[in-house]
Amino acid sequence: MGLKTCNSFEIKVKFSLFAKKIAYLQFFFVMMDIKTTIKYHLIVLFLFIASFGYAQEGEFRIAAIKVQGINTVDNGLVVSFSGLQVGQLISIPGEEIGGAIKNLWKQGIFSYVSIEAERYEKNNVFLVIKIEEKPRISRYKILGIKKGEIDDIRPKLDIRSGTILNDNIKTSIRNAIKEYYKEKAYIYPTIDIVQHPDTIVKNNVWLEIKINKGDKYLVNRIYFLDNKVAGSRALKKSMKENKESAYVDFTNMFKFKQNLNDSGWKWNDYIGGLSVVNIKNYASEFVNPNVFAGAKYNPMTLRLNDFRTIKDYYNSIGHKDAQINWDTTQITKDKKVNIYIKVDEGQRYYYRNLKWKGNTKYSDSILANILNIRKGDVYDSKKLDEKLQQSPDGGDIASLYMDDGYLFFSIEPVEIAVVGDSVDIEFKIYEGTQSTINRINIFGNDKTSEHVIRRELRIKPGDKFDRSKLIRTQREIMALNYFNPEKMQILPKPNQQDGSVDIDLILEEKPSDQLSLSLGYANALYGQVGVNFTNFSVRNITKPKYWKPLPSGDGQTLSINLQSTGLQSQFLNISFTEPWLGGKKPTSLTVSTYNSRINSLSGTTVLGRYIRTGGSVEVGTRLKWPDDYFVIFFGLTFDNNYLNNYNYFTGITNGNVNNFYGRLTLTRNSLQGPIGPQLYPSSGSNFSFSIQATPPYSSIFSSRNLNYNDPNLSNGDRWNWLEYHKWKFSMETYTPIVGNLVVKFSGAFGTLGSYNSAYGISPFERFRVGGDGLVAFNQYGQETYALRGYADNEVTINSEGQYISGNIVFNKFVTELRYPVSLNPQSTIYAMLFGEAGNGWATMTDYNPFQLKKSFGAGVRFYLPRCGLLGFDYGFGI
Repeated sequence: MGLKTCNSFEIKVKFSLFAKKIAYLQFFFVMMDIKTTIKYHLIVLFLFIASFGYAQEGEFRIAAIKVQGINTVDNGLVVSFSGLQVGQLISIPGEEIGGAIKNLWKQGIFSYVSIEAERYEKNNVFLVIKIEEKPRISRYKILGIKKGEIDDIRPKLDIRSGTILNDNIKTSIRNAIKEYYKEKAYIYPTIDIVQHPDTIVKNNVWLEIKINKGDKYLVNRIYFLDNKVAGSRALKKSMKENKESAYVDFTNMFKFKQNLNDSGWKWNDYIGGLSVVNIKNYASEFVNPNVFAGAKYNPMTLRLNDFRTIKDYYNSIGHKDAQINWDTTQITKDKKVNIYIKVDEGQRYYYRNLKWKGNTKYSDSILANILNIRKGDVYDSKKLDEKLQQSPDGGDIASLYMDDGYLFFSIEPVEIAVVGDSVDIEFKIYEGTQSTINRINIFGNDKTSEHVIRRELRIKPGDKFDRSKLIRTQREIMALNYFNPEKMQILPKPNQQDGSVDIDLILEEKPSDQLSLSLGYANALYGQVGVNFTNFSVRNITKPKYWKPLPSGDGQTLSINLQSTGLQSQFLNISFTEPWLGGKKPTSLTVSTYNSRINSLSGTTVLGRYIRTGGSVEVGTRLKWPDDYFVIFFGLTFDNNYLNNYNYFTGITNGNVNNFYGRLTLTRNSLQGPIGPQLYPSSGSNFSFSIQATPPYSSIFSSRNLNYNDPNLSNGDRWNWLEYHKWKFSMETYTPIVGNLVVKFSGAFGTLGSYNSAYGISPFERFRVGGDGLVAFNQYGQETYALRGYADNEVTINSEGQYISGNIVFNKFVTELRYPVSLNPQSTIYAMLFGEAGNGWATMTDYNPFQLKKSFGAGVRFYLPRCGLLGFDYGFGI
């Protein structure tokens, strides 16, 4: 008889009489009660042990190992897994066989394992390993949810054809799906995994994953209990994951009002007697107007993240022993969750004695001045961490050392004494030695040439390690917009033996070239198509492997833009920029050309025509003073304006108008953002100041013999060569409020002047105010500044209400409140509320910066790598 189990050595016992006795005993004891059954098993165990007396036992040498039941795993691999070897001495019975079985089970790929002695020859034993493999997954199907959710879930499951199906795989599938839905506030999804045999591939199954995501749970209200020092409003604000839904609690508001009246107070007197701060606190008890707050309920992030940030808030106000005693939830009828959190605030602590230990580079007084914490200050762990090594602006002690090469610097605050409500802290400092950059390694630039990246580095091999320069390097590379900012890493790899450090710069290319298409209406239906190749390469034009789809990799920019309203107008602009002329300094060269054709129409009949053709050359370079955020540009432009019975410009309908000017521009751009300053700027500023001027022909070239005071002088002769000077200033700032909620302030000013009062103000180069800003910049020989909420050019009207062809001075101010819906670099979306004010004036004497047209509205912006920035705004003019 063969005694077969899946986890023990099998010995074939050939004594049938013994087997029959066991069978008779089994039948007899099954008819007995449970106590007798236990006795039966003890007897059987005794007889089984005694049966070894009938089998061969002792020490044997393995003569051969055979494997049966294989489907996909190599026989030799199975034997290797077991740990047994031909020629090995084993004891029967003994530990070797049991250990081999355990080794095979550990692989997790078998559903049945046994090892038998096939036969004995003297002191040799021939073994058979019998196995059954667990089934493998050939494919799977997800049912019960939408296609978009299926597409999101598939990458999280990590199931490939050939994966062995076991309990761990099923558990990981369920956990991945549950985690996905918990993030979307579906807290109790059910997942049913059904396996079906694959009729094509042996020992394979396909899975049917049935998902019922259940109900979505949102946070209704959050209640804090026993909080006397910290207000509920502040504690709710400290929570980053679980936020309350927007609400107005009329019931409690009216109850509060009634209680005031009952106590002799008058409602209006109560409100009028509150300070601004108290009114905010009062309002927060009854009103939560924040429509941007996420209200999804997630119990995991509540305990892992929100409880930690609540404690961090208490630590920041001196309550370092604050704890959360317990929490509970209440589910309302409309599937919302009320969260109750009971806190133990503990006592408030204060700093007493602060000592420094281990500092030799900087004195105690210098470090204490940076720390800016004095004896008697409230214990604030957040401020302490920021001042030691986590200040966002770099004004901390760690930055002081690491910006001077001390890469191995560390500082540890140790509470050496707590007496009553006072805390003594000793700062243990390890300065280490100054580190020097050895190598900078760049990985992941499959498209962009390495020299394009290296020229943006603010730190080079041989320099002292400088953390602030590494941060600046990260900003400059992100500003290129060639790489995925979420995947960018700068990893220092120090070598403590020689004090050097290697820097690994890990990048991931992303699409940066853009195709833009638009259709709009601004006095006429128009369409626009443009391409912007931002990583172009002239030198790779003859190298087919760099065509992706055009030659790329050198960071040059080629832009082609075509816009048309059909027969009425056509505009073509082409420009090329080399950002590092010569390759050694950040000196840019931009060459552009343009052509505009505009017709005055009566139906389809052309009554007049305006053609503007020109080109420009501009050189720019980065400055080192006042800081290296400054860039200066100088350019020369010539364009010819041909008018034939075209009466758009005041005082001239026919003639050739030549415009040759130079322009000097100074800019400073320090914008930064979580995914790059182009996609979503969240801090910093950007300003520009420019002077544009022509030669003063009327003074220099008196040989033209033009009398500008002559009333009979035609405007075609007067303005054959334009002369003017033009001044412009613009600025914008971005300030984070809470999280990624950002407020933007911007302003712009411009004025146009003349050298000669007799010559007058040029009808060209003026400012047009109003419209959505979609019309091409300077397409009519005048600059357009949008003012949302007003029709195109609507604000270009003088004080008498008469239309004028452009203003000679303008002002504009904008405030925007921005909030990101998605900060994915491949699909950036943010919404905004905006308020604008602006105006244009026909003369400088009319200029009044307080006489502005105002508007407000809302909008949304979409950034797609292939299409650039798309947007929709709706404004109301006041």
